[in-house]
Amino acid sequence: MLTSFFLSHGATFFASGWTQFAAAFGLAFLIMLFFGRPFIRAMHRWQKRGQPISENVPESHRKKSGTPTMGGLLLISAILIPSLLFMPPSNPTGWIALLSLVMFGIIGFIDDYKKVSSQSAKAANGLSPSTRLVAEAVCVVILAYLINKTIPLYIPELSLALPFGITWQLGLLYYVFAYFVIAGSANATNITDGLDGMLAKLYMPVLVVLVVALYGATRIGFMDTVMFLPGASGLYAVLGAAFGAVLGFLWFNAKPASIFMGDVGSLALGGFMGTVAMLLKSEIIMAIAAGMMVLILLSSFIQTMYFKASRKITGTGRRVFLRAPLHHHFEELGWPETKIVDRFFIASILFSGLALVLLKFA
Repeated sequence: MLTSFFLSHGATFFASGWTQFAAAFGLAFLIMLFFGRPFIRAMHRWQKRGQPISENVPESHRKKSGTPTMGGLLLISAILIPSLLFMPPSNPTGWIALLSLVMFGIIGFIDDYKKVSSQSAKAANGLSPSTRLVAEAVCVVILAYLINKTIPLYIPELSLALPFGITWQLGLLYYVFAYFVIAGSANATNITDGLDGMLAKLYMPVLVVLVVALYGATRIGFMDTVMFLPGASGLYAVLGAAFGAVLGFLWFNAKPASIFMGDVGSLALGGFMGTVAMLLKSEIIMAIAAGMMVLILLSSFIQTMYFKASRKITGTGRRVFLRAPLHHHFEELGWPETKIVDRFFIASILFSGLALVLLKFA
């Protein structure tokens, strides 16, 4: 009854975008704090042995064995509940962002469940690459179609917004582009979630950029480089909830982590991030803001490609990094985990600062 009241009257009581943002932020943060510890205890009872530790990580990670995973389930709930309470129900943008969160969360949940239930090194890989590729592609096609329907008539359909007010109409290639943005974001956040507290810390500066882009998109004259997208106002509560939930999750995920986010959380946050960027026509800006995550994803890709190519040519696989992804390379160099996380966090702030400058002047 309370939920239906807010859904029907939320637009009246929470007409201001910043009011929606603040209310959703506060509730999401409180949900994480109040339910975090009981949720962790429940995961301990259910999972017993916790998340299996991959063989492709430094030896120091063995001590993390037994830590429960799938904290993303609570994280997603902490985003969904405030969003449904405070976002305007007639605005499609908020619903599309939440749909992305849920769809990629389901893919991650299946992946996590396979890892936890089997507890074997082989099953630690979760879903097969081909299955995951197809599942992500289906999600992206649905999301890209819906996103394109929210774009105002004065902006060309199936188009990409470039700096300096340039619009490039992509046609059906828009769906390919959407795959790189949304699925690429999901996989970047998934790979980034490799050290205690790292994904949450690297994610928050990107959220700041998306919130500023949202404000610019819903205010004429605030940012000349941002397209006027009044329909995007439905994202205030959703972004507020995401900010509060991620900050609340960091309370329990900071080193030493009491719980891991799991693929259910990391894939959901990544798909959500890419979807919001497309709804705001700020894909390039988001890619710059998420520069540290992009570098981490690229390090894994480069390592894999170079190893395969060198093995084919010389018969022996060679590596660019001591270990991939990038944070494991620095672990092998002897950097403490907290130093890696903090320095990557600083880099994320710098990338996001550059994105804000370009958002204002490019």
